[in-house]
Amino acid sequence: MSSSSLNIVIMAAGKGTRMKSALPKVLHKLAGRSLLQHVLQTSVGLGEARRIVITGHGAEAVEAAVAAPALRFVRQMPQLGTGHAVQQAVPALDDEAAVTLILNGDVPLIRTETAAKLVEACQGGKQLALLTIELADPSGYGRIVRDGSGGVRAIVEHKDATPEQRQIREGYTGMMAAPTAALKRWLGLLSNDNAQGEYYLTDIVAMAVAEGLPVAGIAAPNETEVLGVNSPLQLSDLERRFQRQQAEALMEGHGTRLADPARFDLRGELTVGSDVEIDVGCVFEGQVTLGDNVKIGAYCVIRNATIAAGARIHEFTHIDGEKAGGAKVGAGALIGPFARLRPGADLGDEVHIGNFVEVKNSTLAKGAKANHLAYLGDATVGERVNYGAGSITANYDGANKHRTVIGADVHVGSNCVLVAPVEIGAGATIGGGSTITKPVGAGELAVARGKQVGIAGWARPTKKAK
Repeated sequence: MSSSSLNIVIMAAGKGTRMKSALPKVLHKLAGRSLLQHVLQTSVGLGEARRIVITGHGAEAVEAAVAAPALRFVRQMPQLGTGHAVQQAVPALDDEAAVTLILNGDVPLIRTETAAKLVEACQGGKQLALLTIELADPSGYGRIVRDGSGGVRAIVEHKDATPEQRQIREGYTGMMAAPTAALKRWLGLLSNDNAQGEYYLTDIVAMAVAEGLPVAGIAAPNETEVLGVNSPLQLSDLERRFQRQQAEALMEGHGTRLADPARFDLRGELTVGSDVEIDVGCVFEGQVTLGDNVKIGAYCVIRNATIAAGARIHEFTHIDGEKAGGAKVGAGALIGPFARLRPGADLGDEVHIGNFVEVKNSTLAKGAKANHLAYLGDATVGERVNYGAGSITANYDGANKHRTVIGADVHVGSNCVLVAPVEIGAGATIGGGSTITKPVGAGELAVARGKQVGIAGWARPTKKAK
């Protein structure tokens, strides 16, 4: 095995019974990514390392969800405690890496900076470093027992703690950095002689103390970083905490105006310019970029899109680019309300897309307008085109997609069907209600509909008497 500067072991074997879900706990999502993906992302920021994920319940699903060439997986079957879990990782550890960092797959918001400080506190394997947190109510946490000089003497699991020990407010977060060689030795000495009949990783603290190895307790910067997820209620609480953090970062770092930070959801990456305004209930997913002076109306969902300066996205608009940069809105464009932009929608400057208009895999040049109840699919639309209410491009023949090309300054009347493949020349006019199946030349008027017939004296049918 190749040498690395650090071992990172992520425990992700638990069932999560209190989640009351068939989905493995670490695959439940927070801000659009699984709990385990958050922890893995944190680990990437620590640089060169051997990353080992311990799976157990739903192992195949967990491994498939996060599989990557740089990851190694080991399985804990059955699950006999935290110490037993890390024992399974021993064969995969890089012995040349002096430090092994242990993280929890259900504690998603641990920051890279905090993890790095924990690794640094291990001093290259000269001491054991524990991440701790002081809580008003540390119920469920192992208690940090310190000696007279402030050094850590032991961790006592909550279920095994005496009434006096349960009064201790400093708890163990489940994360530590340990000397690799000593960790392997300690793991081999673990016993399950406790109330739960499990092998506790925390028992290694007493072993370190017995050997005279210093044990440092490193305080986490805040509670949110170390909160784990064991129930839907805890997951929802952590979601709101995380969203508030992201909202504050936008407001303080970029001056973004959020109508209500409590009604804002970012489930990916959001890049903003200056003077951006976002109303309530908006959701941003994937990679979204908002230029200067962009305004987003209430209850919009925007995924994988780039929106240029000065654009206005009106209320209840749905934009889904499917992949990064998959939908584009030009400068000064007006979109919505109730509009839908699908993958491949590429709108130029000052384009207008109105209520109940859908655009998919289509390019609209500067100033083009489709203001009401229309569909543009697989189309190339020129500058200043006016596309009428109720009109559609019929782009699918049941087997293949075909393209419609509409030249600049074309006027398409209401309730028209443009049957692709078809081309409409620049400056042409399509009469309302027409079904166009053949090319229309530049400047022509095309009308393709049944002749109107008036029948004098016609009477409506009446119901027969019963």
